[in-house]
Amino acid sequence: MARIIDVIDHTNVMDDELAYREPQRGSGDWRMGSQVIVGESQAAVFVRGGEALDVLGPGRHTLSVANLPILSGLIGMATSGRTPFTADLYFVNLKDLPQVPWGTRPPIVLETPGKGMGVVLLITHGVIDISVSDPLRFVKQYAVGKPIVRVSDLKDRIQSMLLGEIAELLTKSGAQSIMDANSLLSDLEGAALARLNDKFEALGLRIKAFESNPFTAKDVPLDELRNYVSLDVWERVQRLKVAETAAGNEGMAGGLAGAGVGLGVGQAMGAAMDPNQAALQQQLQQQQMMMQQMMMQMMQNQQGGAPQGGAPANPQTREEIQAMLDSLDIRFANGEISEAAYNRLVEKWTKRLEELG
Repeated sequence: MARIIDVIDHTNVMDDELAYREPQRGSGDWRMGSQVIVGESQAAVFVRGGEALDVLGPGRHTLSVANLPILSGLIGMATSGRTPFTADLYFVNLKDLPQVPWGTRPPIVLETPGKGMGVVLLITHGVIDISVSDPLRFVKQYAVGKPIVRVSDLKDRIQSMLLGEIAELLTKSGAQSIMDANSLLSDLEGAALARLNDKFEALGLRIKAFESNPFTAKDVPLDELRNYVSLDVWERVQRLKVAETAAGNEGMAGGLAGAGVGLGVGQAMGAAMDPNQAALQQQLQQQQMMMQQMMMQMMQNQQGGAPQGGAPANPQTREEIQAMLDSLDIRFANGEISEAAYNRLVEKWTKRLEELG
């Protein structure tokens, strides 16, 4: 039989340490009467058979049925028994761990209806202060079977939860621009802290502080944009690209960047579409031919006017009307029509699109 552990403690706690198993090589042999010394800002959790059982707080503890009721019941010991038993012991660090960095990886997608491509990628970074609030729950969630748990081991989980909450709060706030998002930043910090703690409590963790720097726009090539947005948004971006090209402007970098899109689309005018999107490519090619014809008609009309005359300038199908709406976005962004004319025409053709069902 391995040597029975008579006295054990864990004093060499690393700055980013959350849980540490003693002994490191695995389970130890214990008996009633063994002593466990738990330091200030620590808790000790006994685990047997992969199940977290009893928790000891700060102080010197002589193991007994009184302080290990679950474990002693499990191993069937009598009150005065000193029969050796095997178990893992995890020391949990309860100190606050300040200035834990986080950032928007991936960026947050913010819808900006009627502005450029209708979407902007928000990026920022900041810090949080975290600590373990429930050592038993934390050990169950993350520590069992591991010799050590550090903050870096939870980084992806923390990051995912933070970004999910921020994105949801931004969406519910109605923000439609970077300026809107930044004006809500202090409210976001407080709201995110409260909502996040509800979720982190289920993991045995607590966030004590949440700080964020101002949002900025992430500049990405057009082909990289596909990695962040939905297929609907991607189709809209492609239609705007077709409309801009057909209008004979300087390109996406001129028209859309001038509209404050902030997505670096000018870097990828010649980017090829993903071969796996063959159906989308065929659709866009058809739309390009239609848009070129319609834009030639529109450029002959007076400024702010709707297409006049025969059927080619009067869209009838859903695809033709959608193309018309996209072209109006481009013309308004480039200052070719007034806001009043833009709103009037958008209302007219949107209503027509709804009538088509």
